[in-house]
Amino acid sequence: MDKLKKVLSGQDGNDDMNVLQAAGDATTLGWGTRVKAFIACFVLGVVCSILGSCLLWVPKRGLILFAVFYTFGNIASLLSTMFLMGPLKQLKRMCDKTRALATAVMITCLVLTLCSAFWWQNKGLAVLFCILQFLALT
Repeated sequence: MDKLKKVLSGQDGNDDMNVLQAAGDATTLGWGTRVKAFIACFVLGVVCSILGSCLLWVPKRGLILFAVFYTFGNIASLLSTMFLMGPLKQLKRMCDKTRALATAVMITCLVLTLCSAFWWQNKGLAVLFCILQFLALT
């Protein structure tokens, strides 16, 4: 705890250690816990995506339920990999030169899926943006 206080106050002489690394060191999980959390989060994401796809055909509110569940499912699936490699490493890999475009397309399509459901109320666009999300994730 003293080390964290020194890092946050800027009194630590080690320039390589930053706040994110200190927080990461303080919140480590065991490998078994990481795998269990990955499986739980990934299964939740897949179930939400499938449920969202089924809810698309519900009258009146189906489009909104589809967009919310499908988007939440993709976010949960993406977050599940953070349990295996850690959030900082995951974010660094997502911003690599080879993956930056796919990350930007995926985040943009997540937002556009919700916009097409809530404001534009267009099923075709929502489905198109979900397909683009899937392609960007793969």
